[in-house]
Amino acid sequence: MSYFLITFGVFLFVIAIMAVGYVFQRKTIAGSCGGIASLGLKKVCDCPEPCDRRKALMAKAERRKRRAEMIEKNRII
Repeated sequence: MSYFLITFGVFLFVIAIMAVGYVFQRKTIAGSCGGIASLGLKKVCDCPEPCDRRKALMAKAERRKRRAEMIEKNRII
């Protein structure tokens, strides 16, 4: 029983450390194979017209990109 508890504790510790790293780095979790991007696709569905949720995400990404460009352009240092 002690081996089980020690092993369980080690797994919980590793999971907690990974969660802290994820929270602070704000990176997306990605697999080692590269996922759908390695196939050259930008989205999972093959719809000719993106759904409303996808349109909202694309608009948000565009706003973030423009804001980052503006900050970079107006940087003093």
